[in-house]
Amino acid sequence: MYSHEVKERIRYADTDQMGFVYYGNYARFYEIGRVEALRALGVKYKQMEEEGIMLPVLECYSKYIKPAKYDDLITIKTMIKELPSARIFFEYEILSEDGQLLNQGKTTLVFMRSDSHRPCKAPEEILKLLEPYFADNYEKEIS
Repeated sequence: MYSHEVKERIRYADTDQMGFVYYGNYARFYEIGRVEALRALGVKYKQMEEEGIMLPVLECYSKYIKPAKYDDLITIKTMIKELPSARIFFEYEILSEDGQLLNQGKTTLVFMRSDSHRPCKAPEEILKLLEPYFADNYEKEIS
């Protein structure tokens, strides 16, 4: 399993009239988490797109447990629990500053060729970077 954590401060614009993070913003937090998790691994979205591979979201699931509020410092924990094929599955935990679970989420993205808009296999570079995290049940977290 590959796991990565990134911190994010809740801005006023992230909240609704009740002072809670607006539910739609969790998808943005998931994007922040997965982009930074891939960047820490050595994969850059921009470079992948320049090489003709895109990653559109196929599915997004979110479970709201406790609200995050303005000025809270949250941790976005992003996990890849299996090697990708044509799809890559991300799981997320949004944690409060004191470690309380606020939200859980999952997204499924599809590797797609930008010229044909057809699904394709995960690039070998990504598989090679992820493989060590799946060898012999090896677990490692990067923060």
